[in-house]
Amino acid sequence: MMNDFGGWGFGFGPMFMFLFWGVFIVGIVALVRWLAAGSSPRRAGEKTAGDIVRERYARGEIDRQEYEQKMQDLEKRP
Repeated sequence: MMNDFGGWGFGFGPMFMFLFWGVFIVGIVALVRWLAAGSSPRRAGEKTAGDIVRERYARGEIDRQEYEQKMQDLEKRP
């Protein structure tokens, strides 16, 4: 007996089921990776405030007194 889809009705059900679960699993993996990357204290290539102060001191933009004050201020931050 033919159904309304011309015999293709049972073929699309499993295909959409696999597609749904594939998208669902990829979404969960992407979410976990995004959350894990956001919780890391420092991402690759990003400079901390201390790095920037050290670079400014090395270039001569700030003197030793200002460097030490800024580093002390950064250590006090939560």
